[in-house]
Amino acid sequence: MEKYSAVGASVAVVKQGKIIYTHSFGLKDLENKEPLSDRDIFRIASISKSFSATSIMQLVEAGKIHLDDDFGDLVGFKIRNPKFPDQKITLKMALSHTSSLNDSQGYLNLDVINPDKNPDWAKCYNDYLPGSKFDYCNLNFNLIGTIIEKKSGERFDNYVKNHVIKPLGLYAGYCVDSLDSTRFVNLYEYHAGTKSYTPAPMAYAPRRTEIANYVMGYSTPIFSPTGGMKISATDLAKYMIMHMNYGTANGVKIISKKSAKQMQTALTDDEGYGFAIRTADNFIPGVKLKGHTGSAYGLYSTMFFNPKEKLGFVIITNGINATYTDGFPDFSRAAINSLYQSFFK
Repeated sequence: MEKYSAVGASVAVVKQGKIIYTHSFGLKDLENKEPLSDRDIFRIASISKSFSATSIMQLVEAGKIHLDDDFGDLVGFKIRNPKFPDQKITLKMALSHTSSLNDSQGYLNLDVINPDKNPDWAKCYNDYLPGSKFDYCNLNFNLIGTIIEKKSGERFDNYVKNHVIKPLGLYAGYCVDSLDSTRFVNLYEYHAGTKSYTPAPMAYAPRRTEIANYVMGYSTPIFSPTGGMKISATDLAKYMIMHMNYGTANGVKIISKKSAKQMQTALTDDEGYGFAIRTADNFIPGVKLKGHTGSAYGLYSTMFFNPKEKLGFVIITNGINATYTDGFPDFSRAAINSLYQSFFK
């Protein structure tokens, strides 16, 4: 933490499928010097995508949708790459970031890709055949959130709460006002020039006006299915155990073994990405890990596990001087290797 000027960090270690260590270091609030505790919750950024993917797999299992369904048919307006108008873009492609969509027009509302709303909608597509290449895209998952609403009849945040969070006994959620705001961890963006931090309160913007005017199946990006989950490191580890056990934790089945394995199976060689779970061979030397990272508003989150060895790690920091190696923050890499050496070596 000292080396990377970390504000605070919460960690959890799982061994033989059980949480054996949790701890919080440093500060939750830099201005008031308030210490970080294990019960505090962070907006975890892109690890949120796996909650959306898990929810979609439940609907697939229920027969309400299929992975090879036309993405546009599910969303409710045309989603086709204008350079390949005859090539269907499927739900499976969106889940694995092989849809050929991009975030160049933004992803905070669906208007950007809706041909009726944005004259530049065509810029949301890359120049290659859908299904042929990986390109990480937040818009994919905000669109997936709308499908969850359309097919379940529940507002996105409520669906995830009722079908993933509550059954696992977690304290978490996408809706800011459904959570205790005193437990939110302040997030801080680092400025290398001045070696200083500025808070990023927008991470927990309640967006009450937008929610008051909510349109089911279209306003979903308000809750950010792509990045808006708020949860503690300890509860994230409990959720991770469910994926580690291929869909079941504490006797509660969230998704089938088949669905869990599908989520963890890489569809692209270069990125090793399945459905919101990627494979990382170069994080801990000699250990194959499955999981996801997240970064936004100065936060960096890491959730990685090995389903065969039943080991896993959650590391969340609310602000660091971030440097990267092989696409991973050096802080997260150093922290996970430190925990691995301590608890497994």
